[in-house]
Amino acid sequence: MTDLARNVPNRSLFHGDNLSFLRGINSNSIHLIATDPPFNKNRDFHATPDSLASGASFQDRWSWDDDVQQEWVDKITDDFPKLMEAIESARYAHSDGMGAYMCFMAVRLLEMKRILREDGSIYLHCDPTASHYLKAIMDAIFGWRNFRNEIVWRRIRAAKASQHVSKSWGRSSDTILYYVASNKTKISPYRKLSTEEILAKFNKVDTQGRRYYDDSAHIFRPPGLGVRPNLCYRWRGFENPHPSGWTLSKDRLEEEYRKGNFVITPDGKLERRKYQDDYQGMPQDNVWIDIPAASGKERLGYPTQKPLALYERIIKASSNETTLFSIPSADAPRRWSPPRD
Repeated sequence: MTDLARNVPNRSLFHGDNLSFLRGINSNSIHLIATDPPFNKNRDFHATPDSLASGASFQDRWSWDDDVQQEWVDKITDDFPKLMEAIESARYAHSDGMGAYMCFMAVRLLEMKRILREDGSIYLHCDPTASHYLKAIMDAIFGWRNFRNEIVWRRIRAAKASQHVSKSWGRSSDTILYYVASNKTKISPYRKLSTEEILAKFNKVDTQGRRYYDDSAHIFRPPGLGVRPNLCYRWRGFENPHPSGWTLSKDRLEEEYRKGNFVITPDGKLERRKYQDDYQGMPQDNVWIDIPAASGKERLGYPTQKPLALYERIIKASSNETTLFSIPSADAPRRWSPPRD
């Protein structure tokens, strides 16, 4: 289905339990979900009294008797028995409270699976308190083959010191579980370089004024990678003296030469060039250490607030800017209520 099937106005703010809103959204209509649910920390969270979020709070404690609705249990047991097994395993291995939290999460994640397009992505923020149980829930709902990454986000640069004897390593990171709806999902895991970084990386200029860097270290495969007879050949007077061969096939090498990415210099050397024009960005791995916690004017005083840069990275990597719906920035976000039965 296309974006035309979406019945949610762009830039809407939903206030309240997200389950009712999720149930009102059309199936197969959402391209990206980034969710930051409670973590089951067994504590209450409150905004600081003098902050912009003053008065905001939530209880992150869970009880099977108080927080689990029988209709959830019945539906999951009847329609998703493997999912119920994952919930029960958390309940028995940890506690009834963990099982209740898993059930709470499961009914909402089932709705997220329903509304996600087949080329969609979902990022679930959690921490070691329940991340391993949540992964089993996500595997049961989205399929273990659709798991892509466990992203580690370092939210603080140094763990908090304690006056007591340490019983564990310091805690300075959260986990983000990244799943896709299917193999049709695409991602662009690159970070754009700053002007200073570009000048430092692409530190050479060709005769046409194009910036590049010398990547000749990757012309040949290192000997330690083993023998590759299919990549051993002679090309324009050059060949790898080791049986590990070239990094490219002969046809591909010739193609790159004609593009100007391989150059035979006046002194007879072969040079491989990587141009700024062709650079997608710095490849980003699953350990994110360059995004600090919200601070300064962005910080509202809510204890679990996440920085905007964290979601900016997710949105840029897993959405297509040319297909995003947009409204003038001066327009206020609109509130939306799910349709009533």
